[in-house]
This record gives sequence, structure tokens and C-alpha cells, in this order.
Amino acid sequence: MDLPCTPAYALKFRLRIPNRPGMFARVADAVAAARGDFGTITIVDETREEVIRDVTVRASSLEHQNAISRAIGGVEGIRVLSVEDCTFAAHEGGKLEVISRHPIRNAADLAQVYTPGVARVCEAIREDPRRAWRLTIKRNTVAVVTDGSAVLGLGDIGPLAALPVMEGKAALFKTFGGVDAFPVCLSERDPARIVETVKAIAPAFGGINLEDIAAPRCFEIEARLQDALDIPVFHDDQHGTAIVVLAALSNALRIVGKEIGAVRVIFSGVGAAGVACTRLLMAAGAKRIVGCDSRGAIYRGRAENMNPAKQWYAEHTNPENVKGALADALAGADVFIGVSAPGLLRSADIKRMAKRAIVFALANPEPEIRPEEAGPFAAIMATGRSDYPNQINNVLAFPGVFRGALDVHASRITEGMKLAAAKTIAEAAGAPLRPDAIVPSTFAPGLAQGVARAVREAAVRDGVAGTRGDRIAGTDELHSPAGRP
Repeated sequence: MDLPCTPAYALKFRLRIPNRPGMFARVADAVAAARGDFGTITIVDETREEVIRDVTVRASSLEHQNAISRAIGGVEGIRVLSVEDCTFAAHEGGKLEVISRHPIRNAADLAQVYTPGVARVCEAIREDPRRAWRLTIKRNTVAVVTDGSAVLGLGDIGPLAALPVMEGKAALFKTFGGVDAFPVCLSERDPARIVETVKAIAPAFGGINLEDIAAPRCFEIEARLQDALDIPVFHDDQHGTAIVVLAALSNALRIVGKEIGAVRVIFSGVGAAGVACTRLLMAAGAKRIVGCDSRGAIYRGRAENMNPAKQWYAEHTNPENVKGALADALAGADVFIGVSAPGLLRSADIKRMAKRAIVFALANPEPEIRPEEAGPFAAIMATGRSDYPNQINNVLAFPGVFRGALDVHASRITEGMKLAAAKTIAEAAGAPLRPDAIVPSTFAPGLAQGVARAVREAAVRDGVAGTRGDRIAGTDELHSPAGRP
């Protein structure tokens, strides 16, 4: 099966081409023969004799990149001056920088921003620590913390190799939520030491985003940090995924005419994401959930390959006590949600599901089943990939969730705040709903701001806001010159 071309495997070729009719057509024919997909084409320089063009071509894999390179390199009369992998180019030098919000142009600026004036601000915070929310970066800064043990699609690659992912996460925080986030990659695996390390750095941050920490220790780390800190601690692999899955499922169920309390939902994967999705779906009214791991269904009385998270799952889900392999559990099910591993299912498995089945195959980068295989038997199909419709992506949730939490100095992220975020994301998909657009675009105008508004209001209702919901950063007395919160 041909895989779709994607910007993730784009190459930029700089080509020297004789300036004669039909010469670039040779390049186009070679790319088409290699099943590549053109992106941008730019003329860099031109003379009567030759044209230098930058040509971007999208591929589907590393092997496909190599095939396209060979095809273009083999075009008679064309000289390849350079080839650049666009994804690596986007990461060159890292994706983040630190800039000063206050210009330092002269001695007066220096005296206010640093010594001696800064001492007055330090004293003010020592007298009233709440003033740090107004007078420091704490009010708008999140630590993105990982140990690199469970990076999406890559597994245990360690903290250094995980750094590009954390940089990307921080870039998304800023782009979509206006939140300043910084990657903190820890060379540590012991939960107790991770907890102590995060506690030690917490004074500088208004929130902690845990990322790509393997289950089951991620549950312990999050719980202990929530108990120890007075700022939100949010494991995005759990709760960000859960929020977007609930939003997407709510809309998918509306389209197929089914109710969340009546459908049978099968999970593949009962790690961090699977457990969190299950909990939030149950909070939204789901009653018939069955979770499966590599050994099959989780049921009451199962002793093999269990841990505390799976034990909770056995005690709170699967009311019919279904047993057997994933494919067996899937028979007659209304919904499949995969947060596990690639290629687990075939068309025949989806065919055995109930009519108007919903399939969320969210393993990344390769889903549990390809849309091309599931398509004939699924009424609605979603993946975690950007090159298919219905991308279930946490970026729909976490920038707005943290924006709202920071705005009201929330002490934690509650179930009510998650449900409010999910409802807002679902509503942002617009009307009429379509099977290929059950979630809004990542770039939908005002999405993060709408999520932030709903989260602020929920934080006030749930009693975890340090300020009123209408006292938003930049608009209230919190930021007045007199200023004590």
C-alpha cells in the first residue's frame, strides 16, 4: 500500500536547470514517476543560459526520500546543487530562544531591570509571595518536564533525544496559547527523585506539564506533585489526549446517532493515555468500556500482567466481564479507541463491529489500522496523523487549558475543567457536523482562547482559582501599579 506523502519527509532540492523549454518538465516527470508530491517551487536566480530553482518535494518515508533523490539526480541535463531535509532544517539550532520583554537601552533601564532597582522587587516578593504572579515570569511560564521514557511513536529514547519533542511542545504553547514554556529534560528515572527535582524548580513556574513519562510511574509522579504543589500539574499524554478524545467522540456519536451511555467502547492500550481517556469518558457518562492490553481484555479476577493502574481498570470497567483477545472484544462494539501500537487490526476486525462504527486509531506515527483498511466498515475514522482527516491532536487542548489555568492562578486542573475544555473543542468543530471533520482545525481562529475561557470559568466553579474568573491577566487590579493580588 502506498503511504501518503507528508511535509514530515519533505526535501528541498536546489537545481541548476538549462533555461530551455521543457527542461523543468523533465524534473516534474521524474518526481511523478517516483510518486513524490511537489511543494513550493521558487526561482533563486535566472540567466539566459540557466535557471536555479529551489524545489520542495514531499515523500512518505526515508526510503521514499532516497528514491525521489535518485530520480531527480538521474534527469539528464539537470544538476543537483544541494539537497536539504526540511524537517531537520526546521530544527537547526533548536526551535526556542529567550528574549527580554523589557529593552535595556541605557543605564536607567539597567538600574530598573537589574541592580540596584531589582532589589526592591525582590523585597516586595519576600514580604508577599503572591506578588511573584505579577512581578515575575511565573504568571505565564510552564515547565515541560520529561525523562524521555515514553516518547510518542519512539518509546524510551532518553532525555537528550526527547529534547526536540519538548522544544516543539514549548513552541506550540507559545504559538497557540501565548504561554511561555521551557523544556526540562531529566536524566533520572526514579519517581521520588523526579518529584523532588520538579518540586525544587517549581517556584519559577506557574504550571507543570509532564510529558512522555512511561506508565505506571507517570501516575505516581503526577499524583505526588499535585499533592505537593499549589500550581497545576498536568500530564498531557493522559489528560490532553483524554480531552480531545472526548471532544471528538461526542461529535462522532452525534453524527451516528448514538448515546455515550449506551455504546460499547473498546480501548487498545491501558497505559497513561488509555486510563485517562477512560476516566474522562466515564465522567461524561460512558458505562460500557472494555480495555485491552497485549494479553487481551482487562477483567475482574485477571492476575496476569497486572499493575495498580490495570487493577483500577478491572474494578471500574468491563461490567459484562468480557474476556479474550482484542479482536474478540471488538465484535459488536460501537467504538474502538487505540492508544497502543501500530498494525494491530485488519479490515475483518472492523467489519465485526456494530453498524456505523467509530474507529479512533491513534497510535503514532503508524496507527492501529490505516484509514484505507478501516474505511469500508467505519462510519467515522480518526487518527493522530496530520495527513488524514480527523486528527486527534493534544494541541487542540493543552495551550488553552494552561492559558485558562494561568489566567486565574489555578492550583490544579480538575475534571470539571477538562470536561469544559472538551465541550468547547467539540462545539468549535462547527455545524453542520461532518464525518471527516469531527474536531476543529488546529488553526481554527480563537480556539485556544475559547478553551481558556471555559477553563477559567470551570476553575472558579470548582474552587481552585486564585483569582476571580473575570480577573484576567492584563485587565484587572492584579496588574495595577499599586498592585497586590
